[in-house]
Amino acid sequence: MSTASPKPLLILQTGHAPEPIRRVHDNFPQMFIRQGDIDAQQVQIIDLQAGERPRPPEYYCGAIITGSRSMVTEHLDWSEDAADWVRLAMLHELPLFGACYGHQLMAYALGGEVDFHPQGIEVGTHDVTLTPAGHLDPLVSRLPAQFTANLIHLQTVITPPATATVLAKTLHDPHQILRYGPNAISTQFHPEFSGAVMKTYLEWLSDQAQDDKVNYANKLQQLSDTPLSQALLLSFVDALGKRQALAG
Repeated sequence: MSTASPKPLLILQTGHAPEPIRRVHDNFPQMFIRQGDIDAQQVQIIDLQAGERPRPPEYYCGAIITGSRSMVTEHLDWSEDAADWVRLAMLHELPLFGACYGHQLMAYALGGEVDFHPQGIEVGTHDVTLTPAGHLDPLVSRLPAQFTANLIHLQTVITPPATATVLAKTLHDPHQILRYGPNAISTQFHPEFSGAVMKTYLEWLSDQAQDDKVNYANKLQQLSDTPLSQALLLSFVDALGKRQALAG
């Protein structure tokens, strides 16, 4: 009896890392593959900004939605197409993991409000605290009550979808992890960012001087690897493998 080939994991690429970051650390999909310990041979990367579009959700075992320098509120054609795809994927109960732009895109697609954060940029290594619901979540409850994560974002989920559950927060942003159903979760922080990636970002931002209110020298002293936020991504990927094994 022949065994069906495993379905690929979709990485829905919503943007590109700045060139100085790509030169050292590669692009967003490769960061997820590296930090998620993902078999690159089992991945299909779809570059939305290049005009590529994913196949229907049933073709995949799950999907990861990356970050982007674009803004959800720009309502770009490729982003609106991706929001439609997210809604379809939710109907199929496809496992979804969104980070940063992916987090905001999922929230927007499912009825939430996304906009610029009133307090401006959140960047660097910060403490993330679980909510009471987070302590009960089957995936997030594996994390301690507080852990560190690497962040860089100007926009945020202002109002989560009515059906979403808030699982974690920072002092800056109350919606750091959202759960949308049994198989869909998203993070405002970047589990795919190592401390080295965050360091390159902070140095690049410091050179750009994009926000004089940010003390980048202080941020550089406080940055670190964030193995526990990475563990959330690893747990999601591990659950996909177990789901595939059961299906096979």
